[in-house]
Amino acid sequence: MSATLLRRIAGPKKAIAGVTLAAATTGMIFASAPAQAAPASAKAIAQQKLSDSAQFSCFDNIVSRESGWDANATNASTGAYGLVQALPANKMASAGSDWKTNPETQIEWGVNYMNERYGSACGAWAHWQANGWY
Repeated sequence: MSATLLRRIAGPKKAIAGVTLAAATTGMIFASAPAQAAPASAKAIAQQKLSDSAQFSCFDNIVSRESGWDANATNASTGAYGLVQALPANKMASAGSDWKTNPETQIEWGVNYMNERYGSACGAWAHWQANGWY
């Protein structure tokens, strides 16, 4: 390697080392920001809303097949959208204005829909098994 290339590579490292040394000698302390808690996964949110393990299992079976737990899943042919593939998608607005981006809102809407239409998530799952949709 040429001396010029080595200086170009070494230059930024020396500058960083110099700043670090200057900060240390003047008493400046660098602290990283506290780690933020990761947002709860959609499955964890659903487990909280469906505390009955059998109902969660039924909900999980539907969502796994409908969207693969992708809150942005869109059916190109029908326009169904979200975790629970609401059709039309904007029906989920009744659960919150953030329905397009918030898995919790989609789950809330989906659980309510399943309870109202099929009596429970397991009722919706039984219908899905018999018909391939709910």
